[in-house]
Amino acid sequence: MRVLMISPELPYSFWSFRETCRVLGKKAMVPPLGLMTVAALLPKEWDLRLVDCNVRQVREEDWQWAETVMLSGMIVQRHGLLGLIREAKQRGKVVVVGGPYPTALPEEVLQAGCDFLVRGEGENTIPLLLSALNSGQASEVIEAQEKPDMSTSPVPRFDLASPADYVCAAIQTCRGCPFDCEFCDIVSLFGRKPRYKSPEQVLQELEALYRLGWKGQVFVSDDNFIGNKSHARAVLERIIPRLDALGEPFDFITQASVNLGQDKDLIDLMTAANFWAVFVGVESPDEDVLAKAGKFQNIKNPLAESLLNMNKNGLVVIASFVIGLDGERPGAGQRIAALVDSTAIPLVALNTLQVLPNTKLWLRLKSEGRLFAETPSGDPTMGGMNFLPTRPAAEIIGELAGTWRYLYEPSHYLDRVYRYVMSMRPTRKALGVEKRSEERVVHHGLSIRGIKTNLYRLVRFLWVHGVRSDYRAQFWRQLLGVVRKHPSRQILYTFSVAMGENMFAFSDEIVARADYELRAAEATGSGSSTAGKAGSKL
Repeated sequence: MRVLMISPELPYSFWSFRETCRVLGKKAMVPPLGLMTVAALLPKEWDLRLVDCNVRQVREEDWQWAETVMLSGMIVQRHGLLGLIREAKQRGKVVVVGGPYPTALPEEVLQAGCDFLVRGEGENTIPLLLSALNSGQASEVIEAQEKPDMSTSPVPRFDLASPADYVCAAIQTCRGCPFDCEFCDIVSLFGRKPRYKSPEQVLQELEALYRLGWKGQVFVSDDNFIGNKSHARAVLERIIPRLDALGEPFDFITQASVNLGQDKDLIDLMTAANFWAVFVGVESPDEDVLAKAGKFQNIKNPLAESLLNMNKNGLVVIASFVIGLDGERPGAGQRIAALVDSTAIPLVALNTLQVLPNTKLWLRLKSEGRLFAETPSGDPTMGGMNFLPTRPAAEIIGELAGTWRYLYEPSHYLDRVYRYVMSMRPTRKALGVEKRSEERVVHHGLSIRGIKTNLYRLVRFLWVHGVRSDYRAQFWRQLLGVVRKHPSRQILYTFSVAMGENMFAFSDEIVARADYELRAAEATGSGSSTAGKAGSKL
C-alpha cells in the first residue's frame, strides 16, 4: 500500500514565527507529530510519504504515486483540509481523515467526501481502520469508546520529516489534563484523566531523534506537562543522565499550568533537563472571571507570584490571555497589560475568546442561543468571536487592538525583556552548580554555538536592532547592562530581542485587522449585539 500522508497548511498566527524561520533558513516551526505517530501504527511493509503543506505543497507526482491518502488537521486547518479531501476524491483516491477537527466536527468532513473518518486517538482506532480496509468496506466512521493506554503508543516515524525544514522537533509524554476549564477542549478530546508514556518510552523517542540528526529545540506538546507532577519528575530524572551522556543535544519547551510557579524543586529539575520555556494559560487577571470559567488553578495562589517564581528560577514564561470571557468588565485589556508589566513577561499572546466544539462553554452558550457559528475559525489570535459576548463586541475588539499595540510597541517590549532577563537567576554554569548551562538552550541561531558557526546571523541581528531600528539606543544600553551586571544571561537577552521581530510584525497585523473590523461595524451601523459578527473575520 502506498499512502500519502498530508498535513494542511496552518494560517499565519502567533505561533508562525515567520521571521525566526526565515532567518534560520527553516520552513516551519514543528513537524506534524500526529501523522508521524499514525505512521508508526501502520503496517511496516506499507510505503509511506509525508507532505507537510507548511513545508511544501502536494505535487502531481505525489498524487499519482499514492493509492490511499491520509489527512489530519485541527479546526484552524479546516479550509485546507476540506480542499485536500475534495482534490483527493477527484483523483479517485481512498481518503482517510482524522485528528481534532474531524473528531469534534465530523459532518463537514463527511460531506467533503472522505471514505473513512477516524474519530479519537490512533492507538486504538488505527487497528479498527486496518480491519475495515482489509475487509473491503467502502466507507465507515471509525471510533473507539475507550481512551488508549499511552504505553501502547509507538515511537513516531520521525524519519518521515527532515530536521532541515523545522525549528523544533516534537514529542509527547502525556495526553489529557486534570483541570476542567469551561472554554478548553482538551477534556472533550483527550479526557480529564491524564494518560502517560513511561519515562523509558520518552527516552526512546529522544534517542530516536538523536540518531536521525534532530538536535536543538524539542517541543514537548503535552496538554499539561505537570498534570501529574510525579510523572513529570520521573521523566525528568530518567532523561537527565542519558542526555548528559549524549552531550545535551536537546533544549525543551512545553506547556504547563501556572501552579508550576509554586514548586521550585520541579522548576529546578526542569531547568536541569534543559527545559528553558513554558507556555502558560494565564487567561485573565480577574479572579471572578477565572472562577466563572472554571480556571480555579489560577486563583489558588497569587497569580503574579507564580509567574515571577518561574522567571527568577530560570524558566521563560510565554503567557496567553483571553479577552471576551463571560462576566468580564470594561478595561480588561488595561488590566492584562498591567499584569504583564508587573511581571515583565516579554512574549504574550492575547486572544479573543473562541467557543470550541463540545466544551462546557459551547454547550452552555448553545443552550442560551449565543453561538453565531457552529464551526469556529480555531485561531484565537486572528479568528475573532463566534458568539454573543456579555459586553459589546466592539469594545472587546477595541481593547484587543489597544493592548496588542501597547504590549508590542518596541520600547515597551524591550523594557520588559531587560527587566525579565535581569530578574532571572544566573545560569547553572555561572552558579557553579554543574557543567550544564541552560544558556545554550537558546538555540534559535543566536546561541553561542550559533554565533560561532553563523556569523551572518550575528551581523544581521546587530544591524537590525542595533543600527537600523528606532530603539537602537535602548538596545545598546540594555545589552551593555546585561553584559556588565548579568553576563550569563546575555544570550537570553539577544534571543528575546530577536523574537521581537516576529511580534512587532504580528502585532501590526492584529491591530490592522481589528481597526478594519471596527470601521466596518461603524459603517454598517452594527450595534453592540452584532459587532461580534463583524469581528468574526478578525
